[in-house]
Amino acid sequence: MKRKIKVLVVDDSIVFREAIIRGIETDINIKVVAKAAEPFEARDKILEWEPDVMTCDIEMPRMNGIEFVRRLLPQYSIPVIIVSSLSKAVFDAMDAGAVDFVAKPVDKSSGNMQVFIRELIAKIKVAAVSKVTPHNAVTAARTAYDNHFPENRIIAMGASTGGTEALCSILMQLPADIPGIVIVQHIPPVFSRIFSERLNNQTSLTVKEAEDGDYVEKGKVLIAPGDRHMCVNKIGDRYKVEVFDGEKISGHCPSVDMLFDSVSKKAGNEAIGIILTGMGYDGARGLLAMKRKGARTIGQDEKSCVVYGMPKAAYDIGAVELQVPLSGIPRTLINMLKC
Repeated sequence: MKRKIKVLVVDDSIVFREAIIRGIETDINIKVVAKAAEPFEARDKILEWEPDVMTCDIEMPRMNGIEFVRRLLPQYSIPVIIVSSLSKAVFDAMDAGAVDFVAKPVDKSSGNMQVFIRELIAKIKVAAVSKVTPHNAVTAARTAYDNHFPENRIIAMGASTGGTEALCSILMQLPADIPGIVIVQHIPPVFSRIFSERLNNQTSLTVKEAEDGDYVEKGKVLIAPGDRHMCVNKIGDRYKVEVFDGEKISGHCPSVDMLFDSVSKKAGNEAIGIILTGMGYDGARGLLAMKRKGARTIGQDEKSCVVYGMPKAAYDIGAVELQVPLSGIPRTLINMLKC
């Protein structure tokens, strides 16, 4: 018989805490073994119950969730999902080592709570098989490159669980004149804008949430909105993005497959595709299409992935030209651009 995932729920609101517990225990594979109102109580519950996954609020008495995660993970290797209101602080928690986050619904109607619970259940299941890497804010130093990049190149990236920190690590090391980059990161609506703004402040690149009609330009990064597809079109010798509503592709909207398929058709061998950490198979088929059209392709290796799902799916079908540790992707990308 399959063992249930043991969960510790940490939230200072007794009403919301109990709503989470009732909701996630509707899944037969999850058992809430303990609950806590603040970090010091949670620490004791971790020692007592040894949970597989912890859900954690950010705003709590005595110590906030970010500091708790930062202090906790070097001692206890437990996947943490941040459950918080819409805030830039969730990315500080991700910097500290949380594996994922879910936004608390602003309107706690029955329908919105059901959507929230379904998302939380799915992320608990992913977190239970993820790797935990305690770390502080990404501080990767940008390497000096001798930059003579060919014209009309385009870089497409796709990521899911663990991807926000992976993308930050890569982009922080890229030069300001890198060819244009388009990204699908599985992320909730609105958080994609906050994430884009954060990267814009942390890197030497111009990063923004993509809008329909944006051009893909040197030194510019376009990130798909959290609830809309993005694909690439070619106008003359320039690339621009189309952003639109649509049904889920490969289980997601935005979909990495949708982006990669469009890049394969419009850019061919002028493109480089990179698939990063994440659960599932979104992006594998699209990366294979890119490779068949002459694009160079990179997959993050298993050891450096939080979840080795999407890169493995792509590797298994022959879509990945090179498997590379996260730390080596910037250099590999630069070398490919010069070939």
